[in-house]
Amino acid sequence: MIIRMSILGKLFGDANARYVNSLLPVVEQINILEKGYESLSDDDLRKLTDDFRLQLRDGGTLDGILPEAFAAAREAAKRTLGQRHFDVQLVGGMVLHQGKIAEMKTGEGKTLVATLPLYLNSLEGKGAHLVTPNDYLSRVGAGWMGPVYHALGVTVGVVTHEWSGIYDPLYQDPERHGDERLGHFRPVSRGEAYRADITYGTNNEFGFDYLRDNLEYLSDHLRQKEHNFAIVDEVDSILIDEARTPLIISAPDEESGELYQTFARLVPQLKEGSDYNVDEKMKAVSITEEGIDKVEKILGLGNIYEEKGIRFVRYLESSLRAQALFHRDKDYVVKPAPTGASGDGQVIIVDEFTGRLMPGRRWSEGLHQAIEAKEGVKVQQESRTLATITFQNYFRMYKKIAGMTGTAQTSAEEFHKVYNLDVITIPTHRPMVREDRADLVFRTQNGKFQAVVRETKERHQKGQPVLIGTVSIEKNERLSKMLEIEGVPHELLNAKNHEREALIIAQAGRAGAVTVATNMAGRGVDIILGDRVQSMGGLHVIGTERHEARRIDNQLRGRSGRQGDLGSSQFFVSLEDELMRIFGSVKIKGLMESLGIPEDQPIEHKMVSRAIEAAQAKIEGFHFDSRKHILEYDDVLNKQRDAIYRMRREILFVGKDSSELREKVLTMFEEEITKLVEFHTTAGLEAEWNIEEIFETLRAMAGVPDDVHGKLREIVAGDSEEKRVEIGKYLLGIIKTGYEAREKAIGPEGSHNIARAVMLRAIDILWMDHLDQMEHLRDSVRLRAYGQRDPLVEYKHEGTRLFRELQAAIRSQIVNTIFKVGGTPQAETPKKIEERRPEITGIMNPSFAEATEGKQGIGSPAKASAVVGRNDLCPCGSGKKYKKCHGA
Repeated sequence: MIIRMSILGKLFGDANARYVNSLLPVVEQINILEKGYESLSDDDLRKLTDDFRLQLRDGGTLDGILPEAFAAAREAAKRTLGQRHFDVQLVGGMVLHQGKIAEMKTGEGKTLVATLPLYLNSLEGKGAHLVTPNDYLSRVGAGWMGPVYHALGVTVGVVTHEWSGIYDPLYQDPERHGDERLGHFRPVSRGEAYRADITYGTNNEFGFDYLRDNLEYLSDHLRQKEHNFAIVDEVDSILIDEARTPLIISAPDEESGELYQTFARLVPQLKEGSDYNVDEKMKAVSITEEGIDKVEKILGLGNIYEEKGIRFVRYLESSLRAQALFHRDKDYVVKPAPTGASGDGQVIIVDEFTGRLMPGRRWSEGLHQAIEAKEGVKVQQESRTLATITFQNYFRMYKKIAGMTGTAQTSAEEFHKVYNLDVITIPTHRPMVREDRADLVFRTQNGKFQAVVRETKERHQKGQPVLIGTVSIEKNERLSKMLEIEGVPHELLNAKNHEREALIIAQAGRAGAVTVATNMAGRGVDIILGDRVQSMGGLHVIGTERHEARRIDNQLRGRSGRQGDLGSSQFFVSLEDELMRIFGSVKIKGLMESLGIPEDQPIEHKMVSRAIEAAQAKIEGFHFDSRKHILEYDDVLNKQRDAIYRMRREILFVGKDSSELREKVLTMFEEEITKLVEFHTTAGLEAEWNIEEIFETLRAMAGVPDDVHGKLREIVAGDSEEKRVEIGKYLLGIIKTGYEAREKAIGPEGSHNIARAVMLRAIDILWMDHLDQMEHLRDSVRLRAYGQRDPLVEYKHEGTRLFRELQAAIRSQIVNTIFKVGGTPQAETPKKIEERRPEITGIMNPSFAEATEGKQGIGSPAKASAVVGRNDLCPCGSGKKYKKCHGA
């Protein structure tokens, strides 16, 4: 071990090597404990957990018990799984415990490594979360490692899109999954799954459950505990690739889909270049004056801006983007309705990084509706935002966060600047021997694919397994047809048949196997080589196109050469590929054409390699700046969200026997009365004070008796030098008397429930309006740059002003409502649930949170939302129909 680590400086850099070497003494401590722990009975091993917890309660620290806890977890894994943590895996576990990112190559056992820090940090009783990119990995990871945790006496829960459970080895799922790891989860509520010592789930579900909790009206409906410790698996995918995609809970905003259909028919009549321009680098489209004239002529309008306003322009722009920038079987698929089912199908987003379908996610700002109209499926309603948060701000709430991935070093700067996370490269257990060959560059895509098929056929005939990675479903299926023509048997894997993913990938290492997959093959599942494959050179990976991010390319390469296996990889690149076409290959293409190079004959040149690397670096830098820019804006809203959610939680957790809620209400009345009196007594002469308006306002607010008017006149006519103060004290006394009388009439508990419901409802309604205002503000401040003003500074200044107005509006709404509520509102659960996310999905359990959700995609964030029907009972618990309450 010591000899192996001595060469790390050459392999991973001096700083990285020094850090890893600093952990080796702890590794030795763990190894020394191993012999003694092997002699423990199962009961004694489980009792160690109680001993560790007792040490922590008596003032001990996690670092202090780390060697013993890691040794216990290693022993539990040996007994239950027959797997022993290698020394380098112990190092990885310590890196994660210290709140850093552990970069571990494919096949190095990240799932097993995570058990060490998860077990250790769960001992505090504050929760430890393992965050994965999809439900399958959450269930498999929790089920696979469940026996380890069970042997140690800690509970493990899992939260997925539609279901949550607790690992129980005695429970057998009646549904057969074909994988023993999935069959021992006892179904429980989401709250119970979160109350487990350790919880596995997706980034979507953790984020959405946080938003749902902040829409609840009862504290015992909350799901999550505090945000203590989280390990994010595939951390680069979640915290970087999806960082621009906010999670959004939204409610329906009634609007006809006819206009989307009208513009879907109109837009194809416009011509690129003359009527509109497309900027592929920025993924933006802009309409020209000629285009506007043509649209106005088709619609029979004189001036679209004057006659129909910005609303029509928005439909036009969304439809134009749908037509020019978003393509079927690349950015989305159209899934037909099931046989016998009503409806005509739906548009489902394809994740540009993983190639997976994302059911439930919807693009925002009308883009998804425009694509639905373009494809001729039913146009869904648009929605209003109830709650939103970015992954960046959600995960920064955790007291300690760590990450695992095979590809993090190329994004180390962003991890450090945004999340304060350092990246540590963990040495492999066995040396990496995979051969990564230089790119082959072809003149055309057709020539490139011909060469891929030829190469694949040759290797298949020799018996070597081949994994081919494509960037889209369209190219995935195109290559599959070409292989069929050449008589090459193969498996096709893309978002359309993702259910068979685990089975297909598991067989991809067999002798002679050929697998054609989108990017979804790049993460989460190891490819095990067949017995004879090593002698044939191992798995050969062919990339058919360079991705914008080098990390994605490295993930595909990483499917081969796991744990010291033989393997090789090579990318086939065409000058017609999107990356090369957009970022400058005109000179190279001209050179190849002038030399008469056949389209299926590759070239290798340093100029080409430099062009590819420069393009990738340029795009990575652009996306980093974009994510940083989004975060700067979202930080403004994040501070406001924290304040609002803190206010909600304070209200939720006030006990029924406490007078705290009453005091909060009376304090709001005092502030409102003070403002009212000051506003109407600004005149220098007391005779000009508007006592009539003060009285009328109080009567409308709290139904004060008529004799209050006379008393106010007496105070003004009296000798007091502090008449304004006296008026305020008198009015507050009237309010207190009325509130106490009301409390006696309906009982303390009834009064408490009414106050809580009124306060939460006011916060939710006005926060929803505020989110709309902030979104409009963000769009409008961009124009201020033309006036030499910084849009971000303007956004912060205007956002602060709007937030102060929100706080005043909440107070006013509460004091003007609370005396008018005649009974305790009954909480009702909406039956109609649908979720969207500007590019990510989630699901809600029965509760007020089931109002709606959303997230965004390319160009503009998509929204995840659950839709409440107009005639359903409002989820706020008012007892009214949604259209007459929150939907009014």
